[in-house]
Amino acid sequence: MSQRTERAEAKHVETLSRKSVLVIGVGGLGCPTLLALVRSGIGRVVLADDDEVSLSNLHRQLLFDPEDVGRDKATQARAKLARLDPSLKVELAHSRFLPDNALALASSVDLLVEGADNFATKFLVADAGFLTGRPVVHGAGVRWSATVFAVGRGGRPCYRCLFEDVPSADAGLNCDEAGVMGPVLGVAGALMADLALSCLAESSDRQGNIYTYDGKLDRLRSVAVTARSACPLCGERPSIVDINEARYLAPNCAIN
Repeated sequence: MSQRTERAEAKHVETLSRKSVLVIGVGGLGCPTLLALVRSGIGRVVLADDDEVSLSNLHRQLLFDPEDVGRDKATQARAKLARLDPSLKVELAHSRFLPDNALALASSVDLLVEGADNFATKFLVADAGFLTGRPVVHGAGVRWSATVFAVGRGGRPCYRCLFEDVPSADAGLNCDEAGVMGPVLGVAGALMADLALSCLAESSDRQGNIYTYDGKLDRLRSVAVTARSACPLCGERPSIVDINEARYLAPNCAIN
């Protein structure tokens, strides 16, 4: 490795050590994303999750072991991540990502990573990211498929350009109901971390593309998303200018 390359690498690591990321959902997507980000040298992470480790989820939640079952997920994740990098700062939100704490949590970091298991939280993260000027990396997965979407600091196109509003809870199955292949989420988590690092480096080349991974065919597809002028969040005449809890309460759709 040349001295120039070594200096560039050292500068990159130093820059990442000053960056902070909020991870919403320490589950099948959050775990592999966290592993990749911490190994890359991120200096501070904030974890928003109030669930416990479940035996049925261990195949896709790579940070946890059988002895963690029944324990607080965020607390156990902090302990595991600290072993990977003792200099890492890990903070716990001690809560889910909710309307009453969304803006404060989003404002406290440089980037949001969303791996939630419900639409209400996904839309809340999208809105909070846009309103605070923070880039967001969204992820989702079910069965053999996963999708990843990065929204840059400029906020366009946003999550609402793709999906206009919170659907009802029965609009789609979550991974607990439909099942999900652990390796599929591993691939998605690695891509989420890669896009997060790209956003932190303020590279716009891959922002605004939705990536779809088909685990059966081992095929990754990228499609550019067009920003909608009528989007209620990032459009020409936005109607979403604050966080209103009622906006995320579609029929039978709870934030968790």
